[in-house]
Parts: sequence; structure tokens; C-alpha cells
Amino acid sequence: MRDRLALRLREFADLRTVIDAEVLDGVRAGIDARRRTEAAGMDVTGLTVSDAVVPGGDREIAVRIYRPADPVASALFCHSGAFVLGNLDIDHRLCVELARRAGVSVTSVDYRLAPEHPYPAALTDALDALSWIADTAAGPVGVIGSSAGGCLAATVAQRSADGHAPTLAFQVLHQPVLDDRPSPAKEEFTATPGFDGPAAVQMWRYYLGAHQPEAASVPGRREDLTGLAPAFVSCAELDPLRDEALDYAIRLTWAQVPTELHLFPGACHGFDALAPDWELSRTLFELVAAFIRRRVG
Repeated sequence: MRDRLALRLREFADLRTVIDAEVLDGVRAGIDARRRTEAAGMDVTGLTVSDAVVPGGDREIAVRIYRPADPVASALFCHSGAFVLGNLDIDHRLCVELARRAGVSVTSVDYRLAPEHPYPAALTDALDALSWIADTAAGPVGVIGSSAGGCLAATVAQRSADGHAPTLAFQVLHQPVLDDRPSPAKEEFTATPGFDGPAAVQMWRYYLGAHQPEAASVPGRREDLTGLAPAFVSCAELDPLRDEALDYAIRLTWAQVPTELHLFPGACHGFDALAPDWELSRTLFELVAAFIRRRVG
């Protein structure tokens, strides 16, 4: 596996995401502390970054808003973390890059985490935050999700197509979690950096809890994809989630949904977070930004 990784990523070849129940609290604390430090030292020139709370059913939902001087659109952002990790700091760099490059106001939602809060808690928080954005923002609205957040983003887009969420101008699914079923990539990549097949199986157990997997909770299980918002789908070559992203993008195309698909060679899951200044990561940021700019005119 090390030989298949791009040279820039080989220093991370032994990095694993472990989400076993007995170590989950410690993993959470370590990631939160590291990303909090990174976020505090990040350059946000050109943006106004503010934390807020928005109404959400019977609770308030924490959000972080990344606003350029004159945004052309607004977007809900759902963060990564295998449904069980992360908060508003975990994808701070990605939100900064996209808000700045695309000229879009990005609202990141601090959705509830599994296993304490299984499906549909995180999805409910994402939908409530999207409704708030649509009610308060001027111009087009889209949704962006990374990894587990990609599952939430894809499901939100499906709800939108069904008329149960605000209309979307675009959806961005970066290295998305889309399907709980086996795939060749999950079977092959059992010890890959960033994320691996066993962790992919475990995260769905946490997220679904007592719920059986079905189209309402697992976006890749939905058969009819017609009418969804135009999509940007990206994935890494050496990622257990690769095949479900490729499959979903192809099926979106078959359903006549305008779809842009990018497969990054030699990359592992989370490559843009591991090496955000790497050329391939900067390419990703600009590709997503250009897609958004095209969709909102």
C-alpha cells in the first residue's frame, strides 16, 4: 500500500482511524484538541467567521458561518468524522478554502454524533440548519458534505428532490459515505491510511443504531435519483469508500442529473486534511469552487 500512495502521503502510511467503542472518547478528545489548535491559527483573511446557534426543533444547533464580503450564494456544510467524530473545527480549513475561493457563505453545522445520537439525529440537525439558511440567506442555496458529512449532504439533496427540504442549486459530495453494503474497495483496503474497510463497517453500526438500513437512511440504497440537484462527486483511489462514490456518480448521470466526477490517483481518504497545502489538495479546492461558481452563475 505504501508504494501505491503518492509520495506526499507516504509519511501517513501507518495512520489509522480507530473508532472502537473502548477508545472512542480518547480518539474524540485527541482529534478535537488537534483541530482546535489548527483552526485557531488559520488565516481567514477575506472572510468573516462567526459562531452562532440556530433553531432546530426542540433544541438549538451550533453553526459556524464563513462569509466572504459579497457572497454569491449560501451553502450548508456537513463535516467529516465517521458519524462519531468531529465538531465545527474538524473541517475548518476546507470551509475556509471553499468560502474564499467560491465566494459563497458556508454554514457548517455541529450535528449530533452517534452512537449517543443515532439516525436520524444528525440528519435532522442538517435539515433544520438548511431550513434556517434558506429562510435567512439571499440567493441560491447548496449543500456540501465531506466523508460522513457526504452521507448527510446526499440525503438532504434527496429530501430536497422529494419536496421535503428547500430547493438546492448544487450538492458537493467529497469522498462521501453513501452505502453500507460491501464493495471491492472495502474488501481490498483493510489497512489504508485515513480510513479503512473495518472502520467503514463499524461507522454504519454506530450511525444506524437499531434502524435497519434503507433508502431513507442510506443514500446509495435509493433507486430513483432523478430530479436531484447538480452534483460534484470526488473520491480517492486508495479509499474504501471509492466504489460507492463512483457508483453514485454514474447513477446520477444515468438519471440525467448534471454530475462532475473526480477520482484522485495515489490519494487516500482525507488526503486534503492530511496535506492541505499539497498540490492535489489545492486542485480539489479549486475544482469544487469552480463547480459551485458555475452552478450559481
